[in-house]
Amino acid sequence: MAEDGFRVPPEEAPHQLTFMQWPVTTEVYGTGRYRRQVQNQIARIANAVAEFEPVVMLAAPEEHARARRKLSGNVELWDIPADDLWCRDSGPLFGRDTRGQLSVRQLNFNGWGRYHLPNDERIAARVAERLGLPLFDSGIIGEAGGAEADGHGLLMANESSWVNANRNPGLSRSEIEQVLLTAYGADRMIWGKGVKGQDVTDDHIDGLGRFTGGGRVLMMLAEAPAPDDPFDASARQLQQRLQAEGLQVDTLPWPEAGRIRDVNSQCSYVNYYVCNGGVIAPQSGDKRADALAGEALRRHYPGRELVMLDTDLLAELGGGIHCATQQMPA
Repeated sequence: MAEDGFRVPPEEAPHQLTFMQWPVTTEVYGTGRYRRQVQNQIARIANAVAEFEPVVMLAAPEEHARARRKLSGNVELWDIPADDLWCRDSGPLFGRDTRGQLSVRQLNFNGWGRYHLPNDERIAARVAERLGLPLFDSGIIGEAGGAEADGHGLLMANESSWVNANRNPGLSRSEIEQVLLTAYGADRMIWGKGVKGQDVTDDHIDGLGRFTGGGRVLMMLAEAPAPDDPFDASARQLQQRLQAEGLQVDTLPWPEAGRIRDVNSQCSYVNYYVCNGGVIAPQSGDKRADALAGEALRRHYPGRELVMLDTDLLAELGGGIHCATQQMPA
């Protein structure tokens, strides 16, 4: 438990609602058809989640009418401007204490050390202010998509996303670990190496491995080792570390016959989102891999309805459903 008594609960614990962000940045999406396609994708995810729990979409007021036309009645619009869609990284990370009081844990998003997204850098603080919640500043720079918490005291992360001069120059892994453990209210941490500089996030953990409960992890892992692939080497090393720590590690293969042929934009089945009574997960179009992913997710999350969506646009942008959502605990 953190010094202030707060712990980030597991994603599968009950939620009050889900936060998402309405993407408008012209630097990434332009002003035409492509931006509309990405907005449609975000609306489909929001509407799917809203079948299970309330959704709050963060958007500048001038975007509300356009967004409203695409969103279901279970999605509420808040006047908090967003630049991009990655609410897992720039949105509010919540901790809860033993009395049920919430606080927002500020990880100081800086555009993954690459982009200036002035609205997104302020979202966590603005949500805390609107909700009247205390804001805990972790003192480091990073993203919640770069750390995975089981909610029971264990964290895992790739070094590449944190021990990196584009976020935390001059800080050692042990210094960053202590700060993350405090921010999340966790007791211990398992590090993977990760891969720097090959994707926007520097190899976020939430596209590679997810806790599915105490002592259980679901990971993406190619069926055969790829000797020249640094991502594969890092993933196998992390699998070994998790198993050495006594965790049960299930693996899912990367889709090979899906709609996306670019190996750098593959659909990650672990980039799913757990909401009240449901799991919203990506679908690749590879029938065998989709079926394996569906079976594993039903096994890891019994009693929840599984909804699988075509989220190829997000995969091509380097993320997925989990990256676009952020839960507010009950």
